[in-house]
Amino acid sequence: MESRAVEVLSQMIKIPTVNPPGDKYLEFVEYAERLFKGMGLDTEIVEVPRQVVAKACPECVDHPRYILLARSGEPKIHFNGHYDVVPPGPESAWSVARPFEPRHVNGRVYGRGAVDMKGGLTAIVLAAEAAVREGLRNFEISFVPDEEIGGESGAGYLAESGKIKAPWAVIAEGSGVDNIWIGHRGLVWFLVEVYGKQVHGSTPWLGLNAFEGAVKIASRILEGYMPRLSAKRSKYEFEDPRGASPTLTMGGEVRGSVKANVVPGYFAFTLDRRLIPEESVEEVRKEVEDFIKGAAAGLDYRVEVRVINQSEAAVVPPDHPLAKALEGAVARTRGRPPRKTICIGGLDARFFIKRGIPTVTYGPGPEFTAHTPDEYVEIQQVVDVARAYVELLRGLR
Repeated sequence: MESRAVEVLSQMIKIPTVNPPGDKYLEFVEYAERLFKGMGLDTEIVEVPRQVVAKACPECVDHPRYILLARSGEPKIHFNGHYDVVPPGPESAWSVARPFEPRHVNGRVYGRGAVDMKGGLTAIVLAAEAAVREGLRNFEISFVPDEEIGGESGAGYLAESGKIKAPWAVIAEGSGVDNIWIGHRGLVWFLVEVYGKQVHGSTPWLGLNAFEGAVKIASRILEGYMPRLSAKRSKYEFEDPRGASPTLTMGGEVRGSVKANVVPGYFAFTLDRRLIPEESVEEVRKEVEDFIKGAAAGLDYRVEVRVINQSEAAVVPPDHPLAKALEGAVARTRGRPPRKTICIGGLDARFFIKRGIPTVTYGPGPEFTAHTPDEYVEIQQVVDVARAYVELLRGLR
């Protein structure tokens, strides 16, 4: 199974499905469809409507998006993964392999998308091959685009389409072989815009420096709002305990003036507020907007707050039958039970959970190499995950 994993994964990495804008999507989907057709599965390629793509990513609208579906019998479980990858960055930063010329070295396959998440897709393929050999006809599969730009035009569209027939879903994102993600945090991104009066830098008394106003508001956030977050703590276990409290990152993006000798009349900065499962997007929007309104009170600036991105947190209870079934399958495969934790980042699971399809995430790692130069996945983890999937299918006959 190891050699087959290297073969399939290497072929997937060689197809540079870079997003944005969404390159080589059809080539990848057609490659994967050939694999599934060769197993005797029923397949379908669904093109995501252009208007859905335009809403999610206006600059991507001329790059069609495709969802691949494969099915065997009456499905009890739906295996899902995304095939898009982030840009590789400068090739000079890659030392072990070129981004789309994978190398198999010391039990690892290197290349862009190896762990995020073509390693997971490979595990699904291996599991499907093994299941077919055993005569298991109780699963379906989807390979989707666009997780790397939010998922609305990938898993989001699929979840709304009604094409998922199985009652439960497993996403093959790289949780690591000894860990199941039963949920993930959410986010709300804000843009705080401060308006002053632009004048020449030689006469600052004639203007109103928007940057200084932004500094005052940022200081009030640091001193008055951020301490509140550490006082909140989720009841669930997190892969890193520090993720159990909400967080706020300021200034990931800033916008402002254009020259040293100009008093800026406009300055803006972002807030990246991460949600624990016990919080809702609407609750956090109101909380932050109300605080900014109070922080700006008494200042001479016009201050506006806009939400520029949002995503709900999602969770399946750790004692849910799906979580327990997968936990048992992993334990029988690995010889020890996995942890069941909350992912600190975001996942496509929220789309399925929102539509009433309980979803957990289990896939090969290590997670920390995602999006980095010399990204890699451990081939043994790909194989172990595939074996756990087959064990799960055996238990659902």
